[in-house]
Amino acid sequence: MDHDKTGCQAPPEGPILCINNCGFFGSAATMNMCSKCHKDMMLKQEQAKLAASSIGNIMNSSSGSGNEPVVSANVNITVNTLEPKTTSEEPFLGSGLKENGEAKPKDGPKRCSSCNKRVGLTGFSCRCGNLFCAAHRYSDKHNCSFDYRSAERDAIAKANPVVKAEKLDKI
Repeated sequence: MDHDKTGCQAPPEGPILCINNCGFFGSAATMNMCSKCHKDMMLKQEQAKLAASSIGNIMNSSSGSGNEPVVSANVNITVNTLEPKTTSEEPFLGSGLKENGEAKPKDGPKRCSSCNKRVGLTGFSCRCGNLFCAAHRYSDKHNCSFDYRSAERDAIAKANPVVKAEKLDKI
């Protein structure tokens, strides 16, 4: 078929490499760049426009002349993120003392409250507030002072409030 009669152009003879020499193939739709290079170029242009408009806004607000932002075509913006240093709210007082002069409790080895056996990470906390080993973890094994019955009654009463309808007047 003759391309001159139909007005169509002949397809290119071979694939076109990206003009940034990245090794990928480009296309005419992306200005002979690969999709990644074209995306990076568009992103840089957007950043340059935003930076120029923000600089223009700063300049316009301080001098009050002209409303047109200054646009620069090739602006390289590098953003360095700095993490703020965190400081303790409590000043260092030394020797483990708090502001009010009380000593901090030592975080020594954790021990069972009944038999004084070292439990480490495997200790069981009871609702009475003590720590116990595997042998004394149940409330009947360590003479627990926590009142489970009243705690459960309170929880049930709180979860199920009494609903009472008003009495109807007799006709």
